[in-house]
Amino acid sequence: MNTKVQTAIKGSAVALALILASGCASQERIQNLETKVGLMEQDIAMAKSDAANAASALQAAQAAEAAANEALSAARASQSCCDATNEKIDRMFQRSQSK
Repeated sequence: MNTKVQTAIKGSAVALALILASGCASQERIQNLETKVGLMEQDIAMAKSDAANAASALQAAQAAEAAANEALSAARASQSCCDATNEKIDRMFQRSQSK
């Protein structure tokens, strides 16, 4: 995204320099170019905002992934404990049946 923004800025700067250097630039063309540059600046600001939002979303996703991994680990430990308890109950039941 930054590469596109930088390219757009460089392109508009070159275009402005060429128009001004040609000596044939009319006031209307200059105003038109200034308007385009203003719009590009707005686009750049929106792109920066989008990039910041994307970074925040990435951090939130990483935090959610970490929490999910912790929950999975806890669930596995709980299942292991449950399995061990079921085995003990089965052994106790088998012993009581064999007597």
